[in-house]
Amino acid sequence: MKFLDLCKVYIRSGSGGNGSISFRREKFIEFGGPDGGDGGDGGDVWAEAVDGLNTLIDFRYQQHFFADNGRAGAGRQRTGANGADIVLKVPVGTEILDEDEETVIADMTELGQRVQLARGGNGGWGNLRFKTSTNQAPRRANAGQEGVERTIWLRLKLIADVGLLGLPNAGKSTFLAATSNARPKVADYPFTTLHPNLGVVGVDNAEFVVADIPGLIEGAHEGRGLGDLFLGHIERCAALLHLVDGTSGTLLEDYQTIINEIEAYGSGLAEKPRITALNKIDALDDEERAFLKEELERVAGQEVMLMSGVSKEGLTEVLRALRKHVKSTRSREQATEELDAWRP
Repeated sequence: MKFLDLCKVYIRSGSGGNGSISFRREKFIEFGGPDGGDGGDGGDVWAEAVDGLNTLIDFRYQQHFFADNGRAGAGRQRTGANGADIVLKVPVGTEILDEDEETVIADMTELGQRVQLARGGNGGWGNLRFKTSTNQAPRRANAGQEGVERTIWLRLKLIADVGLLGLPNAGKSTFLAATSNARPKVADYPFTTLHPNLGVVGVDNAEFVVADIPGLIEGAHEGRGLGDLFLGHIERCAALLHLVDGTSGTLLEDYQTIINEIEAYGSGLAEKPRITALNKIDALDDEERAFLKEELERVAGQEVMLMSGVSKEGLTEVLRALRKHVKSTRSREQATEELDAWRP
């Protein structure tokens, strides 16, 4: 399945049906009076977060979603039928943005969550509604209200517990393949992942979800390379794992490049709990490991862990540290949600 995480969609709710102008005409009834019915309401446009989707690829082949119009009213006080609603089924984690791509209309973070994107127009009144003591035979009715037409953007932000950071070829895909059943592309030549991958990782009888995103390069926030749009997929993560290639000749510069990019991106990524790991230590001897670890700790200002996705050395320790951060962050988030729900 092809991965798509941003698309433009055109929606329109249904217009209301027109009210009817009609009079009761029956044999032996001289003054039947008005009996025009109301028009039906137009259909609404909804978005719903459903299970089983992890891409917006369906919206590449259909971008226009129009709800049905309401039917017109008729004589004998018959009300027109309401127009059918239309539902956009999106993956959990989808953000719905206005046409400016900045204003957030809704954030679909829970399975089964529904939000109304466009309300259908009201049906018009029939002439029966306008009957008064001084106007026994009104000859007027309302037209149905027009539907709402708008352009929206859908942006998918994968929901994961841990996000992987690093330059291209830092070993992120190898780490995901070594710790989960995910099978991202891994090869012995330089390349970069083109779309995010998710994997379920287990350690000490606990599981959490890890997201591997395309590697960042210097200037990604200015649109260089694949840009930094994929960073949206780790905005919801509880912790980040920053992998640094231990075989790189510019190890410290590589580390600082990623830090600069997440700071330029914003959205609180730089403040998230982050573990820094020196990767590919299977290609280093003990002396090189100790020296590079010390140098990286000096720049990072925190402890640096050692690991290798190929030989799996140090993987368990890294996973345990990530699990600790995930558990702590999710507990704080749950406590905050409960407190907000309790407040009047």
